[in-house]
Amino acid sequence: MPNRNDGATLVITHRVLPGREREYEAWLEEIRPVSKSSAGHMDWQLVRPVPGVTSTYSAILRFDSRSNMDNWLSSETRKQLIEKVRPLLVDNENLQVRSGLDFLFSDSGSARAPLRWKQFLATWAALYPLSLTLPLVILPVLRKCGLPPSRPLDIFLLNGVTVALMVYWVMPRFTKLVHRWLFK
Repeated sequence: MPNRNDGATLVITHRVLPGREREYEAWLEEIRPVSKSSAGHMDWQLVRPVPGVTSTYSAILRFDSRSNMDNWLSSETRKQLIEKVRPLLVDNENLQVRSGLDFLFSDSGSARAPLRWKQFLATWAALYPLSLTLPLVILPVLRKCGLPPSRPLDIFLLNGVTVALMVYWVMPRFTKLVHRWLFK
């Protein structure tokens, strides 16, 4: 079980009834500031549906701890706002909770995450080749752009590129490759 003080990520999906999108967007403008002001709230991201393809909105909320996230989920204010939006939805909301870096290892068929030691080994295996090759590519580009050598800036930029690649490109593909082992 994750430490209650680990960060927590909450993914909420709502399927909106056709023709009710404008009302739902207005409701989002109501709930967003309320959730952002809750204790421990760190980030809110919204993925809107692709018109004509899907009617699903996904909100990704990050909290500094699982307990703060649980407090938001069980708050009376949130319960009232969920009751208010219910008539606009096809079905009940879908909640998925992730702690730490679990979101990198999402199994589309389940809300469970792989064992921590498997997450560690998979992350290490994916990160190692990037840590070897990215400095060979990024640092010459930085020098060519006229940036003088600066260890703190170089590491900052390398880490940013590495994390972006890990989250958006490497881990989604790598977890598919090792899926059977991760979720066994």
